Amino acid sequence: MKSEDNFTRAVRLVRIPQLLNNHSSGLTVKELAGLCSVSSRTIQRDLNDLQSDLKVPVMQNGNRYKIMGDYILPPVSFSLYESVALFLASRLTLRQTDEDNPHMKTALAKIAKTLPYPLDETVEQSVILIGNKKHRPEFIAIYEKIAFAWMAQRRVIMEYSSFQSGTNHTWELEPYFMEMTGVGYSSYVIGHGVRAGKDGIFTFKLERIKKVKLTTENFEIPANINIEKLLSTSWGIIWGNDIEVVLKFSPGVTRRVKESTWHPSQVITGQPDGGCLLKLHIGSLLEITPWIRSWGPDVEVLEPQELREKFKGWAKQLNEMYQGEKTELRRQNSE
Repeated sequence: MKSEDNFTRAVRLVRIPQLLNNHSSGLTVKELAGLCSVSSRTIQRDLNDLQSDLKVPVMQNGNRYKIMGDYILPPVSFSLYESVALFLASRLTLRQTDEDNPHMKTALAKIAKTLPYPLDETVEQSVILIGNKKHRPEFIAIYEKIAFAWMAQRRVIMEYSSFQSGTNHTWELEPYFMEMTGVGYSSYVIGHGVRAGKDGIFTFKLERIKKVKLTTENFEIPANINIEKLLSTSWGIIWGNDIEVVLKFSPGVTRRVKESTWHPSQVITGQPDGGCLLKLHIGSLLEITPWIRSWGPDVEVLEPQELREKFKGWAKQLNEMYQGEKTELRRQNSE
């Protein structure tokens, strides 16, 4: 059986209980076959697997099949404060993505139905806003296969474009985790990847995956893999080295710096001039650098030296840029 067929079957095994639950009088094998666009023989095999392997309480009454009433969980109700928490989570999701993801829209739409007024209307408006983002069917297809492979613990073969070289490489990947981060408005998959010359735990950006093929091979996530521990060293999604970063903030922004926990490793100490030092340990400088630059002249990089040298170079370039602009304006005004 082809891996794509397995993917379709997995969708059916989720869909069939939903269909049975929506029809209180039950459905016949023929009716299920029509709704799922497969043969009656295929549906009969799916029903047997649901009962024997997945332990779904499918019961037969004559020629009709039903789901036992206690299988479907009752609707979940939320307190006022839980509703606001869900609302804030949905808003964060909206701001963390730049893709028109239909699955995200339907998930948020379902959440909206559980929320009281006026939170429901605001979340529904968020669904509309996601629809205004860029629409890429090829990205959604990759998202779906990676998500399925993660949940079903199935290996995939994928073609991935390297960030450093732009070259496409073929990887065999066991997806261990999916993550979304506002750094770059991107989604990622973390897992054990293998290609020529490389073998280990890597992070892959979904937007750089060109093709994905599901295999029929299953895998188990090793017991010693702790994704949260790995990500604890990252500023966003990149972990690895233990790099000590020391930043000196001006008195004007120190209160703001102290208000937030920017990283689990952070240590903030006050300075005699009213400023503060922020010290932390991260796995990569790539993601934190834009954040540091966003503070402008209110921050000075003390460590590591390589990053300090980069900021000194950028400061020189900025000075030359604005000095050159000033000179040009004077020349134009004198003409």
